[in-house]
Amino acid sequence: PLLPGLPVTLLASIPWRTFPSIPLGPVDLHTFGLFVAAGMLLGAVVLHHVLRDTTVDIDDLDRVLLRSVLAGLVGARAAWVLTHLSELDGPLDALAVWDGGLQFSGGFLVAVAVGAPWLRRQTRDHRMQVGDAVALGLAPGLAVGRLGCIAVGEHLGGPTDFFLGTRYLGGDVIEGPLTVGVTYHNTAVYELLHLLVLSALLAAALRAGRIRVGDGRATAAFLAWYAAWRFVTDLTRSADDALLGLTGAQWVSVLVLVPGALLVLRATSQSQESRQLA
Repeated sequence: PLLPGLPVTLLASIPWRTFPSIPLGPVDLHTFGLFVAAGMLLGAVVLHHVLRDTTVDIDDLDRVLLRSVLAGLVGARAAWVLTHLSELDGPLDALAVWDGGLQFSGGFLVAVAVGAPWLRRQTRDHRMQVGDAVALGLAPGLAVGRLGCIAVGEHLGGPTDFFLGTRYLGGDVIEGPLTVGVTYHNTAVYELLHLLVLSALLAAALRAGRIRVGDGRATAAFLAWYAAWRFVTDLTRSADDALLGLTGAQWVSVLVLVPGALLVLRATSQSQESRQLA
């Protein structure tokens, strides 16, 4: 054993029991919706915080963000439904978002499409500032939202001995059936962890002055990081429908990773030029 008295099997996985709802008297609070809402709130708080010293019209931005978020939720649900058709028992199941089932990649593309006309009307500086603020808010916001996926048991893979796999202890799941005591890939856990790392790195870089709101580096880092890691974590999923061997989210990741990587290279080049001029 690695620690006295503690079997290796207990150290080789993360114990996990789902909790899709929390009883509150006569009603049940759906944890998926709770964590998604909490993630949105956290993202909005971060966005407002980082834009406080800019000249961006926050009230106008809030109205656009509200429309984008609502449209993004529809897009995220639609993308999930299209990649999980085999799990639906009927047309009404496509609307049961409170039980879990949102795909960020689909929601992101729809939200960007809805907000694009407003962004085009802004100055270049404002577009860059808003993009970085959104990226800085999305990283921790998505991390909190992934807790909802963990709570309801979705985005799962097959059995594994990977030390970050989750050992199923019971509870209702969206994707199953699962066997109690078996350790499974849990991509929601993997995404939670890598998003926490990204959030910490971006926050540290911002405090240290290595990035600033408006230079585009936060946007570039988020796009490249999330697309790359989403492609990797989706390799462990077992419930998503695939097209030519890749899930829908992986195809979107490929499309996002290319411009994200180009933005990273551009930001790095500009940083080197700035240091040389200094």
